[in-house]
Amino acid sequence: MSDVGTRGDATAAGRRPRPRAALPALCLTQITSWGVVYYAFPVLNPEITAATGWSPAATTAAFSAALLVSALAGIRIGRILDARGPRGVMTLGSAAAVTSLAVIATAPNLPQFVAGWLLAGLAMAATFYQPAFAALTRWYAPDHVRALTAVTLAGGLASTVFAPLTAQLADHFSWRHSYLILAAVLAALTLPAHALALRGPWPPAPPAPTAGPTTSTSIARSRTFALLAAALTLSAFAMYAVVVTVVPLLLERGYTTGQAAWALGLGGLGQTMGRTLYAALARRTRPGTRTVALIALGGLGTAAFALIPGPYALLATLAVAAGIVRGNLTLLQATAITDRWGTTHYGRLSGLLAAPTVTASALAPFAGTALAAPLGGYPNLFAALAAISAAAALTAYRTTARRGRWRVLTRRLPVRCRR
Repeated sequence: MSDVGTRGDATAAGRRPRPRAALPALCLTQITSWGVVYYAFPVLNPEITAATGWSPAATTAAFSAALLVSALAGIRIGRILDARGPRGVMTLGSAAAVTSLAVIATAPNLPQFVAGWLLAGLAMAATFYQPAFAALTRWYAPDHVRALTAVTLAGGLASTVFAPLTAQLADHFSWRHSYLILAAVLAALTLPAHALALRGPWPPAPPAPTAGPTTSTSIARSRTFALLAAALTLSAFAMYAVVVTVVPLLLERGYTTGQAAWALGLGGLGQTMGRTLYAALARRTRPGTRTVALIALGGLGTAAFALIPGPYALLATLAVAAGIVRGNLTLLQATAITDRWGTTHYGRLSGLLAAPTVTASALAPFAGTALAAPLGGYPNLFAALAAISAAAALTAYRTTARRGRWRVLTRRLPVRCRR
């Protein structure tokens, strides 16, 4: 793609040169990458275990290991994105994803199956939301929230498109052939999109804000960053545990499998709705305020599920409301760095911020299911998860504290009172 393929020039105030096709291409590749590498697994896993004799715990652990690898690799990949841009990273990530699926599909034994998923973890780090967010934040700032909203809306459709498609493939082919077909789809759509549509000048990093820490290392070691990471990690753990356990919660209360599945699906619909509302929310609130508010609202929704047994219509409404909060939290994390420290070190800092949250999301399904019995059932589990969300909200609130106000107050007090 030549220079004609980029938008903006030196005379366009407030615009940065960027490839024209970057946003639609990333929307396409997010749908495809998430759909094939992530959402196909839960559809195919029952057939995998039935055909191979491997235990569901072992195959699911391989998938979770991929998420952990993704969390760790994302830190290093963030540095590369800051320096070189997304084209090389995401193109190589697509190639790694295709290769990993081929290894998984042809695995003669469990160790090779696990090895394929570990490679898939590297591919996730190079192709999922974090590199796409880094690209759009640098290219589209200061209007990046709209671009981020568009790409997360597209990513939200991944399960809608690829879960049914994968199920159809599984009805006609073995799980191995289904994965090979999906790998071919992934190669056909994401490799050329990343290689061609992301060509264009990578804008130099803007200068760091003069106030507060200015280097990526000093920001990552700051109190605010540590508290923010802790708050988002606790919130992610609670949120993903709720998503996985809402179906057994409703089954335990006597609802049918169909009703429970509809509640889960309505939560996904609410998540998409929530993402369309975030731009307006961001314009009207401060970063710290909306962080505390959204995490607290998530906790209130979880508490409501713990306390309200029905009727079903009310629970369905709660599922939509909880999904709206989850949708906003996705964009909250995507903008957390730029809202506080600008775009200078976005790639590395977002990787550092995402690492513990991705780890929490990988562990939450196992932990949530394992804790339900010791806690005395799923309602009690949801109460515990609501308490975790409350702790997350309090932690987020500490990032908004201004020590300067405290110092001004203490200067006005007598010496004895200060002691």
